[in-house]
Amino acid sequence: MGFLLNGDLTFLANFTNPNKKSSVEFNYITFDLYYYNTLIATSYVAPFQIPKKMSMFASVHLVSSQVRLQQEQSRELQRQIETGPVLLNLRGTFHARSNLGALFRYSYRLHTHCSFSLNSPPSGTMRARRCSTKR
Repeated sequence: MGFLLNGDLTFLANFTNPNKKSSVEFNYITFDLYYYNTLIATSYVAPFQIPKKMSMFASVHLVSSQVRLQQEQSRELQRQIETGPVLLNLRGTFHARSNLGALFRYSYRLHTHCSFSLNSPPSGTMRARRCSTKR
């Protein structure tokens, strides 16, 4: 038998359009938060557009409510909360589209994976992170 996890995490995601000729439209943006391989929260971000050579921050709020953890995972999380950093993984999926002129549209899907560590709750400030984004 496992234990139930309730949690709340908010972070700022930076979206950057380095393209000098066209804007980028993000239509489908989801973030999934994992503790090891257990999905603990998911969030959707409303569509938006970024003009050429600009950046934008999006606030992402993830809430987990009574997520069942295995007993070993629960013990490990308790140990991390008491002694050191809490380790989490974040996966994001984005559908992006660039309009290059009136006739040519280029769309693609991006996947990001971030591993990060937080101080113990309740402050939970980020200590370290490593992110990679691929097509």
